[in-house]
Amino acid sequence: MKTTNSGMIDTVRDGIVAAVKGSGDIVQATVATITQTLAAAVKDAGELGASFADSIADIVSGSIHAAEHVGADLGKASKGIIVGVLLGAKHTGTQAMDTISHTARVAIRDTAEVGGELGAVATGLVEGSIEAARKLGISVEEAASAAAHGALEAADKVGGTALETVRNALTKTISGVKVVLKEPFKDKPGK
Repeated sequence: MKTTNSGMIDTVRDGIVAAVKGSGDIVQATVATITQTLAAAVKDAGELGASFADSIADIVSGSIHAAEHVGADLGKASKGIIVGVLLGAKHTGTQAMDTISHTARVAIRDTAEVGGELGAVATGLVEGSIEAARKLGISVEEAASAAAHGALEAADKVGGTALETVRNALTKTISGVKVVLKEPFKDKPGK
């Protein structure tokens, strides 16, 4: 799914760039900007008939491009992205897992577009999903698995060595949680 609202992408990108230049902390800058933007997007989505998933895609895309623009660590940015999205959306249960997977897919897709390190971003996504899950009282194992699965789906679409790079990054314990890879990525060789 391609993003559709360049205004939201620009707003998020500009907000993160300004916050990083002010504080130097990409994780906090990303979390704060995304949480605020998502709150406004939730309100506007009903008024504009916009899809919540499209809003998340726009926010994630703007965030990846902002982090790349200021030369920030995309792994740390991706952690902030997923924390911001989950805290802003306040989803639980299956809805939270779907949001995590969708966020991870977009983050990996856009990281590949800017030539970023996919393994670091995949790890950051899992770290962030674990942190947010703990704050929201949802299963950290399911959150980590949902992030991993979304990242792997996107990496598979990117092609080349992307799938292998992401799978290798996720086959270790991350933030104290053993990531369980779901089929069809569990033992799938890289392309």
